[in-house]
Amino acid sequence: MIVRNLSDLDGTARDVEFHTWRSRRLVLAKERVGFSLHDTVIYAGTETPMWYANHIEAVYCVGGEGELVNDETGEKFEIRDGTMYLLDGHEHHTVRAKTDLRMVCVFNPPCTGREVHDENGVYPLLTEPEEDETAQDGTTRAADDAEVPA
Repeated sequence: MIVRNLSDLDGTARDVEFHTWRSRRLVLAKERVGFSLHDTVIYAGTETPMWYANHIEAVYCVGGEGELVNDETGEKFEIRDGTMYLLDGHEHHTVRAKTDLRMVCVFNPPCTGREVHDENGVYPLLTEPEEDETAQDGTTRAADDAEVPA
C-alpha cells in the first residue's frame, strides 16, 4: 500500500513545472501498477498545445475554467469543474485556460516522472529500469528516486 499527500511532493522530483503548467505526479511507472496519476494545474491565460503520440490520457477537471480544442477537427469543448475528457485516439489538442485549471490526469502507459512536452507537444515514451535491489525492509532503491515500497 502506498499513501501520499499532494503537498509532500512539493519541490521533489515528482513536482514538475513547465512554461504553462505544473504537474505533481502521485503515481509513476516505478510503482508498477500500469498507470500514472498526476495532479496538474494549467495556468490562467495560457494556451498549451499537446499530442500524446505514445500515451492514452484521461483528464478530470476539479477546478477552473477553460477550453479544449481538437486541433485535428477544430471542435471546441468547455472545460470546467466536473468535466472529463479522454484522449484515446492520440489526438492533437490544445488546452486554453481562462482561469487556473486543476486537472487529475491518468496516463497509460505510465509516465516515469521525467517527461516534458517536446517541440511537438509529445511526451516521449520513457520506461523505468528493472528494480535494482530489494532491501530486507522491503524497500527498493530506484535509480532516480529515494527508497520506494517494493
